[in-house]
Amino acid sequence: MLNLKLISKILGALLWIEGLLLFNCLLVSLWYRSVDTLPFVWSILITVGAGLLFRLLGRNADNLLGRRDAYFVVTVAWILFTLFGTLPFMISGYIHSFTDAFFEAMSGFTTTGATIIDYPERLPKGLLYWRSLTQWIGGLGIVFFTIAILPSIVGGSVKVFAAEATGPIKSKLHPRLSTSAKSIWIVYLVLTVACILSYKLCGMGWFDAFNYSMTSTATGGFATESGSIMTFHSPAEEYVCTLFCFLSGVNFTLMYASAVGMDVKRLLKNSEFRFYTVMVLSFALFIAVELVYRNHYDIEHAFRSAIFQVVSFITTTGLFSDDAGKWPHVTWVVLAACMFFGGCSGSTSGGIKSIRGVMLLKVVRNEFRQILHPNAVLPLKIDGINIPQAKRVTLLGFIGLYLFLTLFCAFTMIAFGIDNTNAITITLSSLGNVGPTLGMEIGPTMSWAQLPGFAKWICSFLMLVGRLELFTVLVLFTPAFWKEN
Repeated sequence: MLNLKLISKILGALLWIEGLLLFNCLLVSLWYRSVDTLPFVWSILITVGAGLLFRLLGRNADNLLGRRDAYFVVTVAWILFTLFGTLPFMISGYIHSFTDAFFEAMSGFTTTGATIIDYPERLPKGLLYWRSLTQWIGGLGIVFFTIAILPSIVGGSVKVFAAEATGPIKSKLHPRLSTSAKSIWIVYLVLTVACILSYKLCGMGWFDAFNYSMTSTATGGFATESGSIMTFHSPAEEYVCTLFCFLSGVNFTLMYASAVGMDVKRLLKNSEFRFYTVMVLSFALFIAVELVYRNHYDIEHAFRSAIFQVVSFITTTGLFSDDAGKWPHVTWVVLAACMFFGGCSGSTSGGIKSIRGVMLLKVVRNEFRQILHPNAVLPLKIDGINIPQAKRVTLLGFIGLYLFLTLFCAFTMIAFGIDNTNAITITLSSLGNVGPTLGMEIGPTMSWAQLPGFAKWICSFLMLVGRLELFTVLVLFTPAFWKEN
């Protein structure tokens, strides 16, 4: 069965890392002389203490992590990180309900960006920084971060990577996974630093620049102001945000390989990147035309609002520069499609991932050809790589399960009185780790505070399931997972 000693050892190490992240926020709190200094001290002591307890339970553990252990440890690590991530909110008293605190922390780590806080500007600096930091760490993955900095802690790291990585095709830059992880984190760091400097050049203060750059590159969407990017009334900042969110929705492995090899053609020839780019441009153009003719925007404003919102939705960031709730309803359908597809695999974005969209189109094309040539053997190739039959079956299983979860959870919310549009888009938003929703009761610029408690727990579950791409979490609920052999 499960190697509980090794799992405890890994969880202990992960909690120590969370303690270090909390210490980071303590320093910010001390720098700004915020009122949340003592809550962070207590949060660090509790988290590090729990980590020590797990390490003691895991002493003398071997380093042999099985596939079953990997799926279990990844799921439990995300839940534990979220549980201890609620401490600063609860101890400080700025969030009174455990349900709300858990929802906020889960939304942070999964980079969903949905919030129950109506006015984040009223929070002290330390808590604001903690919200942004949860998204930045969760962007590439909690365990993946550990593999990059402390590869020896996670035994069987290849299996763990498979359980946490996004997309149906897992690509590595180097035979050693820890080396690949470091390379990908270098891309992430470079994007983050460049984003900070760009925001600063556009007029943001350093604190806002750090926070917005973390949530932009993590495609998370938490903001330091209730008005998000719209607060600053700066077209330059909106374009900067659009650019970095778009780049963060591109496969990081592909970006690294293209940058190191100085080979932009490699990026432009990639099927998934082209599919992603075409979606962004075509959807943005359609919405811009709608805004010009129906809402009487000038052309530049229409294009800026459309491209910002499309990129924000398709990369599942959730920042906003305009109130899409006041746009023509046909644009909501386009934005819902963005929620569904998401960005590229191996990026920080959510959704089903553009690579699956490419695979679906090729499967449909092959089916048409098969009708005309019943005896033909038709390979499914993406960028010259043949996709085996097993991955095609997994694709259909994934899409089917994604749609089933969406319909079941949306039906449940409608049955409990949430309006139809909100119920469907809340479900899509949570499962795709998007953040904003579309509807009259809860619009794209509003918090989710008014949702009933049960709906918040459903959404928290969907956020976790969506971030770990369904199977990693749901396999734990199958009888086969708990059988001895």
